Amino acid sequence: MSRFFLVLTSLILGSTLMSACTREAATSSASSSASNEAAPETADGRLAYPATRRGDAVDTYFGTRVSDPYRWLEDDRSEETAKWVAAQNALTRSYLDAIPFRDTIAATVEELLDYERESAPFFEGDYQYYYANDGLQNQDVLYRRSLGADTAAEIFLDPNSFSDDGTVSMSAVSFSRDGRYVAYQLSEGGSDWRSIVTLATDTLEPVGDALSDVKFSGIAWRGSEGFYYSSYDKPDGSELSAMTDQHKLYFHRLGSPQAEDELIFGADESEKYRYVGASVTEDDRFLSISAADSTSGERLFIVDLAAKDPRRVVVVDDQTSDVSMIESDGDWIYLKTNRDAPNGRVVRVRANDPVPGNWEDVIPERDAVLSVSTGGDFFFAIYMVDALSRVEQIARDGSKVREIELPDLGTAYGFNGKRWQDTLYFSFTNYRLPSSIFSVDVASGDVDLYRASRSVFDSDAFETEQVFYSSRDGTRVPMTITYARGTPRDGSAPTMLYGYGGFNISLRPGFSSGVGAWLKLGGVYAVPNLRGGGEYGKEWHLAGTKQSKQNVFDDFIAAAEYLITEGYTSRERLVLRGGSNGGLLVGAVMTQRPDLFRVALPAVGVMDMLRYHRFTSGAGWAYDYGTADDSEAMFRYIYGYSPLHQLKDGTAYPATLVTTADHDDRVVPAHSFKFAARLQQAQKGSAPVLIRIETDAGHGAGTPTSKIIDQYADVFSFALNAMGIETLATASLEAAGN
Repeated sequence: MSRFFLVLTSLILGSTLMSACTREAATSSASSSASNEAAPETADGRLAYPATRRGDAVDTYFGTRVSDPYRWLEDDRSEETAKWVAAQNALTRSYLDAIPFRDTIAATVEELLDYERESAPFFEGDYQYYYANDGLQNQDVLYRRSLGADTAAEIFLDPNSFSDDGTVSMSAVSFSRDGRYVAYQLSEGGSDWRSIVTLATDTLEPVGDALSDVKFSGIAWRGSEGFYYSSYDKPDGSELSAMTDQHKLYFHRLGSPQAEDELIFGADESEKYRYVGASVTEDDRFLSISAADSTSGERLFIVDLAAKDPRRVVVVDDQTSDVSMIESDGDWIYLKTNRDAPNGRVVRVRANDPVPGNWEDVIPERDAVLSVSTGGDFFFAIYMVDALSRVEQIARDGSKVREIELPDLGTAYGFNGKRWQDTLYFSFTNYRLPSSIFSVDVASGDVDLYRASRSVFDSDAFETEQVFYSSRDGTRVPMTITYARGTPRDGSAPTMLYGYGGFNISLRPGFSSGVGAWLKLGGVYAVPNLRGGGEYGKEWHLAGTKQSKQNVFDDFIAAAEYLITEGYTSRERLVLRGGSNGGLLVGAVMTQRPDLFRVALPAVGVMDMLRYHRFTSGAGWAYDYGTADDSEAMFRYIYGYSPLHQLKDGTAYPATLVTTADHDDRVVPAHSFKFAARLQQAQKGSAPVLIRIETDAGHGAGTPTSKIIDQYADVFSFALNAMGIETLATASLEAAGN
């Protein structure tokens, strides 16, 4: 789901804001945790959950009545919802803060995050730019240094100065073709609604007023005249949850007021699409416009900006495939597509008649899934083989120049740059190796270490293996497992099984300090590549969509059973985690197999599958899910796994910590609110059911470092405490050399 990561892009784990009363109540409850008083319990040992009013809302689907007693929690602007949030956060904080080793876990995460990090450099105008973080800064800082001179780097833009608490983040930084101007997006509290600020790069003075109400947008410059961006009209009602279904493309001329921006696409019903985007080729010759109703498949148009009478030309006139323009060369344009090639290919075509019948293969389809980068006047074909990277340098005519030598088995990304660059950069990582940056000479193919990771994580103390297991229907599924060397296979190791399984997103090996902390605490980390993802191309994706969605849950269940059977862990030491579509995954599996694992950690999950398409841009997810309104068969299928609706009273569910955020205007927090309320009612026994509602945060992007540390500390301490673990394993690992 390439577009889904932009619209729904990490996991991987609103509007203006929630109402003032909700924010104030939630914030005050979080800050009241200093008392460290134990969470209240009832006489039978259950937590004393806040009372949640049951309403009388009922919907009828094809003659079947479905009650929705907690629908009132969908109103994110109501005082009653605000009070519920405050009460739930207060209970959660009292429980988590009483866990004896929570502070130790927070210190472990902080230690692993506290190192200098840099991105690969990139070039704009007369400068080299790169992002850096000194370790615990809430947001990465953009630096620059002059080309052609041995000068020290200087701070160019520091988002940490935009707010006191780091909750204002910067994204989509884009430079004009000559490097004289920069435009970037600002998000407050993690909201997808953003503003765009434009500055002159020499003085850092604003150029015109900031653009407002921008959502799901890139910034595509046309020379130095101005740029294209996308947005929706502001919805009626809550900006956090109201539907947005007509995306529009505008051109903003530098220095002019936003009211004068030219509407390029999306003017009427004939151009009504949920997701509209634009790009401009490096030579400023062609504008491409993509238009889609869902997270997979799109129409594509191009405009020859050099023509006397620029007009829109159709490249692909249906939404049955993914296609994007990656480059141009004179009158030729190059496209990346999975049309008639489920694993992807690169084609070229004359711009005056670019329909599919005229396409010529440049990089034909292979058995492995293809992504492509450009730089140094070459293509770099990045193949995914069992979720691992293999990279080839390809000439413009499609001939293979060489295979790029990678430092290990894992994930390589980058290889982007201007056509004039003779050196490109890429990053490499896996689950135990923190990301390092390498340079590649495009003439010789020589690879050199450019910037080694400065992480204090001792990679040599851990090992990673890839295994393959059989799902319920016999499908062979890969899984990557990482753990400390010497970890016994006696079922005692706390194990986190992380999954996603949707929207063509591939889970590829990559290090995070949070995962590193879990490993250092003695945990095993396992990631299966479930159907619904993109690891094996379009067919693998489709095998986990609509009325095949159960395949994803079966793959995850089989992964858990494999880990238990092979002795990596046991039911009592297994925790399931996933975010967004992965939150749906955890919610569905815990209702189907509550006996299989001890702890559930669904994050920002899609839990109400009957109503998901009624909020924000959720209707665009129907390519993967279908909707309950499509047909009676589709309704019954979705209803049969919808986490909210499959909770049964009197069932012993795993200890559960639901996590969400008050500014999540992608998967609205009402999903998590309703699921937590229903689960608290249904739960049998003393296993806790809590919800952690982060304030001034969204779906995940732009979350400040301080909040990330707290989130990991809460999630890990909850999981280990629920497993009955009393002593952390950090001391034994340190004794072994970590």
